[in-house]
Amino acid sequence: MENEKYITTIKEMPRYERPREKMMKYGPRSLSNAELIAIILSTGTKDKTAIDLARSILCFSNEGIGFLANCSIEELSSLKGIGLAKSSQIIAAIELGKRISLSTRVNNYRIKGPEDVSNLLMEEMRHLKQEHFNIILLSTKNEVISVENISIGSLNASIVHPREVFLRAIKRSSASIILAHNHPSGDPQPSKEDILITKRLVESGKIIGIEVLDHVIMGDNNYCSLKERQLM
Repeated sequence: MENEKYITTIKEMPRYERPREKMMKYGPRSLSNAELIAIILSTGTKDKTAIDLARSILCFSNEGIGFLANCSIEELSSLKGIGLAKSSQIIAAIELGKRISLSTRVNNYRIKGPEDVSNLLMEEMRHLKQEHFNIILLSTKNEVISVENISIGSLNASIVHPREVFLRAIKRSSASIILAHNHPSGDPQPSKEDILITKRLVESGKIIGIEVLDHVIMGDNNYCSLKERQLM
C-alpha cells in the first residue's frame, strides 16, 4: 500500500522487534529460528536483512532447520548473500552446540543397555549424511568417560582398525567400550561388513583385556543392537 513503509534493514524495525534487543529482554527462547540465525549472521546485504537471509537458509531444504545439523560450508555459501564468512559462523555455532550437548549428556552417564546408547547419541547421529564410527569409552561402573570418533565414511576393515580403536581406550583407561555408528539411509539393519568388523574388534578386545559390550547401529530415530541380535 502507498502509505506503508517497506522495511529494508533491521535498524528500521521497532526496537522491541529487533532480534538482539528481543533476546536481551525476553531471552533466547522468545526468538524464532530465523531470528536466532540472524543474530549469528550479524549483518545482511544491501538487498536483504539478516532475517531475510536466515529465512532463505531455512527454506533451502525440505528439512527446514534440520538441514543445518549436517550441512557444509559449500552448501550454505551457495545461497545468495551467504558467503564463506557467514557460512563459517553458522557451522561453528552448530558444532559448538553439538559439543556442549554431548558434553552435558556424557557427565556421569551410565550405560545399562542399547537404549541408553540411543538416548546418548541418536540426536547427534541420526541426521549425518555419512557413516560415522564412534566408540563409547566406559569406566568399571559403565559410566561414560568419553565418546570418540574413529572414522567417517563407509565402514571397512581398513578405516576401522583395532589399533586405533583400542589405543583410544587404553589412553583413557577405559574398562570396556561400546561401538556405535549410523546408517544415513535411516535403516539400522547391520550389513555383513558391520558384523565382520564387530567380531574382529570383539576378538581384539579379548586379547587386550578391554571388553566390547555392544555395537549399536543408529538409523533415523531407531537403532539395532548387535548384542541383542546375537551377532557378536
